[in-house]
Amino acid sequence: MAILLGAIADDFTGATDLANTLVSQGMRTVQTIGVPQTDLDLGDAEAVVVALKSRTAPVTEAVSASLEALDWLRHLGARQFFFKYCSTFDSTPAGNIGPIADALLDALDDDFALVCPAFPANGRSVYLGHLFVGNQLLSDSSMKDHPLTPMRDSSLPRLLQAQSKRRAGVIPYPTVTTGAEATRTACDKLRAAGISYGVADALTDVDLLTLGAAAANHKLVTGGSGIALGLPANFRHQGRLDEPVNPKLPTATGPAMVIAGSCSEATRGQVDHVRDLWPCLKLDVDRLANGEPVADEAVAWARDQSRATPLMIYSSANPDEIARVQATHGREAAGTLVEEALGWIAHDLVDGGWRRLIVAGGETSGAVVSALGVRGLRIGPEIDPGVPWTETLDTPHLALALKSGNFGAEDFFSRALEMLP
Repeated sequence: MAILLGAIADDFTGATDLANTLVSQGMRTVQTIGVPQTDLDLGDAEAVVVALKSRTAPVTEAVSASLEALDWLRHLGARQFFFKYCSTFDSTPAGNIGPIADALLDALDDDFALVCPAFPANGRSVYLGHLFVGNQLLSDSSMKDHPLTPMRDSSLPRLLQAQSKRRAGVIPYPTVTTGAEATRTACDKLRAAGISYGVADALTDVDLLTLGAAAANHKLVTGGSGIALGLPANFRHQGRLDEPVNPKLPTATGPAMVIAGSCSEATRGQVDHVRDLWPCLKLDVDRLANGEPVADEAVAWARDQSRATPLMIYSSANPDEIARVQATHGREAAGTLVEEALGWIAHDLVDGGWRRLIVAGGETSGAVVSALGVRGLRIGPEIDPGVPWTETLDTPHLALALKSGNFGAEDFFSRALEMLP
């Protein structure tokens, strides 16, 4: 089976975000967890999104995993490729966005790609090459305190060139609003000047549709999920894409739980919203770091709760608490401990019959789906912008909502579960 669009995402919730966008535009989409090592039935998928855990991995590992995904997608016959990263451009001066994009361009024997993390539905916009979160520059937003990828600069060309061996330029807003043809011409001018990355301004979904149309003949497109809005229409205009079908809710039934590892402001608000509604347990990271059986205790606690009511197990904390924990136990060590514990808890509770899971946080989602051995997901309807319900392709069938830490309204957890039959 040949697919049309092959995408590589640098974390699991980002992959689901992109898959959700493609489904919203009428593309049958499957998300895989890494590159499948054995045959996986992709059904009638027209797009495949490979979810990697490469956002904060060492650069060489991140590049190697991305190239492996590219090779697999090329084998499936993909006609265009997409590199998905966060709408807040989560990265460090060492990478990993620049090195991965460089490697993909090299492998595709190409020399230009659009760069646009804008996602207006969630308040992310790009103007004059600077990334905004709501009305704030990225560097003034809560992302400046991210525990793994603190973002202290808002200039996308500057951020990208610090990581990349290639040059970056800007496609300004007046050009984008003029239309797809003007944007294509701007891309060609940058390419002719030896500039490999065109950082495109975008303030609205209309701008993203324009960018998608301008990239119809590009081998590689990079950005947040927003720029993918315009890609399915290109295939439809070429007569390659079937008429859209409505996505279906997961059919999995059983007890429900929330696993929240993100420490973002949005997730902390969502945790607070249900703290007095459901049974909730916060992991003690200090005890966990001391080798105490915190995960086993959490599983035992969950099994003592009524299965008729959702429950939540979380490690989300405010910036002051995060700083103290990282100072005491080390930033990477503390993060790894929590992720492994949450993955272990999810695994044991699924073994115990839980079938409906909401997971908050990209790193947490990666740990959970890895612990569960999930290989692929069918993408269902959207809960909030960037977050759909999904259902596992493997057994046992699970309903999964993998939520980026920054996404979703305050009542996301309860409203998501109310959608299920």
